[in-house]
Amino acid sequence: MSDSTLSSRTVLVTGATSGIGYETARQLAERGATVLLHGRTAEETRAAADRLIATMGIPEPQLALYSADFTHLEEVERFADAVVAEHPHLDVLVNNAGMAAPERHTVTADGNEIAFQVNFLAHYLLTCLLEPALTSYPGGRVVNVSSSLHRTASISWADPNRARRYSRLAAYAQSQLALTVFAADPRVTAVSVHPGICDTALLPLYAHEGLSPVEGAGHVVRLCDPAVEIVNGAYYDREERVDPAPAATEDRTVRRLNKLADLLVGRTA
Repeated sequence: MSDSTLSSRTVLVTGATSGIGYETARQLAERGATVLLHGRTAEETRAAADRLIATMGIPEPQLALYSADFTHLEEVERFADAVVAEHPHLDVLVNNAGMAAPERHTVTADGNEIAFQVNFLAHYLLTCLLEPALTSYPGGRVVNVSSSLHRTASISWADPNRARRYSRLAAYAQSQLALTVFAADPRVTAVSVHPGICDTALLPLYAHEGLSPVEGAGHVVRLCDPAVEIVNGAYYDREERVDPAPAATEDRTVRRLNKLADLLVGRTA
């Protein structure tokens, strides 16, 4: 089923090999969008593409395949360079890749707490590097797949790695609050969405049962559609626009987070 508002769109979905990311990619491709699939490894991305082609009948030229392990920021940079080189115009970036924080405090080779890096810092870096492609024409947008758990969070400014006092739930929630705050950054029009509690690998953080990833992905895909008007920094709980946690829209918090993120990903102004 092709959709005229999406058939000319180019959309990059991170974490597109399973769960909500895979279903988001599938629904976008079915509606005619060119979908850039991202996975942690080339093998995982190829397997997801093969599934879309074999089971959904998606034409192969409609898909572009990329891989980058978000626990290595160098790979994120290479990934962004490849996307900009091959797709200098990008309509939508869906920042979906995510992980549950592990039971034990874990730091990446880049020196960051792993959930903070995978869920937020890698997406921050990717979005900054893709800004030229997202702003090459009017209407480019970013959709951050966030979580209602951002409301329980605080950003530990003095110890973002939470080395002194680690809790996996607090670490995960912090990463989701940061992603939600980042949507209010004025550089690229962006929104955040809590797609509902879905039956994915992250389900144990929330509940024992959840919605189908197909349903969750529908809320993400809706926000990729240019026919749906969005306001920079808006937060959606499924289809409903609601106020995020107060910190998420404070200019001071946005500026402070950008400064921290630039420092942690090694970007200089």
